[in-house]
Amino acid sequence: MASSTGIANLWEYSFLFFIWIVSVVVVRFLIKTCTSSRDTLRCPPSPLALPIIGHLHLLSSKLPQSFQDLARRYGPLMQLRIGATTFVIASSATVAKEILRTHDGDFASRFEFGPAEYNIYSGIGFITGPYGTYWRFMKKLCITKLFAGPQLARFSRIRELEIQKLLKSVLKSSKEGEACDLAVELTTLTNNLLCSMALSKTCSDNVMGAKEIRRLVVEIMELGTKLGAYEAIGPLKKFDIFGYGKNLVEAMWRYDHLFDQIIEFYEDDMVDAQDGNEEADLMSIVLETYKDTNAEVKLTKNQIKFFFLELFFSTIDTSSAAIQWAMAELINHPQQFKKLREEIDRVVGSNRLVSESDVPNLPFLQAVVKEGLRLRSPTPIIHRECTKDCKITGFDVKANSKILINAYAIMRDPEHWNDPLEFMPERFLVDSNDEIGQRQIEMKSQDFHYLPFGGGRRGCIGGTHALLVSYVAVGALTQCFDWKVKGGDKVDIEVGSGFSGAMALPLACYPITRFDPF
Repeated sequence: MASSTGIANLWEYSFLFFIWIVSVVVVRFLIKTCTSSRDTLRCPPSPLALPIIGHLHLLSSKLPQSFQDLARRYGPLMQLRIGATTFVIASSATVAKEILRTHDGDFASRFEFGPAEYNIYSGIGFITGPYGTYWRFMKKLCITKLFAGPQLARFSRIRELEIQKLLKSVLKSSKEGEACDLAVELTTLTNNLLCSMALSKTCSDNVMGAKEIRRLVVEIMELGTKLGAYEAIGPLKKFDIFGYGKNLVEAMWRYDHLFDQIIEFYEDDMVDAQDGNEEADLMSIVLETYKDTNAEVKLTKNQIKFFFLELFFSTIDTSSAAIQWAMAELINHPQQFKKLREEIDRVVGSNRLVSESDVPNLPFLQAVVKEGLRLRSPTPIIHRECTKDCKITGFDVKANSKILINAYAIMRDPEHWNDPLEFMPERFLVDSNDEIGQRQIEMKSQDFHYLPFGGGRRGCIGGTHALLVSYVAVGALTQCFDWKVKGGDKVDIEVGSGFSGAMALPLACYPITRFDPF
């Protein structure tokens, strides 16, 4: 009996010992596997994060500058978590080149800021949408028809008339001795320009006014910005605590109803635009494509409505901000202002207004605008989304990662720009001693030290038009007026908060008429 009990115990002990051996082997294998996996995945460096808010405590309201400061400590590619969202931040031309050229296809998609559930057009965007068949089709339409050279040339008369309206408004302030808010004037200029180019048949006839479109676009943008702040609230972003989401949906439906009326007006009363038609505006061309049964992609009306909304989002404030910054820097640098005026007087003379045809003969004017875009970019942060796992400068970037390219830091990098914080238009002149100036920087982002219009296949499609407007507006405001700053000797050039590169304070100045072209 005793021996049988001993044998039973021996078998139990042996079985338990066997289980222990197997468990040890399995646990060691799992530990080794997990450790090996962690060792092989090399994520970008990241500061210590706090629960819920992540790295929000390390950021100021001026995000591009905050990213730049952190990049000096953690390197040109780093990882930050803002609330519930993790971002990979690129802060050097070398990293930007890898993303926008070497791996351009992997980073050709963009992501939407803020909760997408309040966007009634979510998932059908062009400017903010993913890279795919629809995006390629719309990009081809933009570069071959909507923003092609011949179409931009047709809009030259519109640009000329709107510049004249701007000057007449400023002349009125000058005659009355009143301060002029250039921010308001220039935003009106770019708003009217885009409305006339996009919807000339309605805006010009006051069928559906540009002011109503502008009001709705501004309301939607402001509500979207507030909702974007929910990214920092973590779990609470799912709850519409302040009602911004509800208000955004209502504003977007009002916009939707307005554009339904505009599309109906075009369909009922206007002849389809044909190639070579002088009267063709952007809506005419898009609707012609919409009705084309042989088109590669069959557009929907929702896609058309959101395309124009995105166009307003990306154009109105950025174009006006670029002109504002150039004027602010010129006013703060009297010698540069004088040099530009002398060039205009020499090339244009004193009997007529500067025009688009003069621009090729005004290199310093071009340099002023380019330098303004470098130092005060209206879009200091470029956003992308990674579509598959890849390596950037030796670090692993996972698929679906949200990427922020800090153009603000790249265009102020002292390793590539002499005196990067100084306003020096001369650096863009061909005979400049500055290395960057000697290379005659390409505006199409081939030089990744200069990214005012983004880069890669998702670069800005309206860059050429934005430059034309900026050149002529800055030239005309310099040619026609002297400027006295309201309440001081210099313009306050403080940058606003958030991702935007807009001015924090209104650009209020007294215009003193020097030349009245009318």
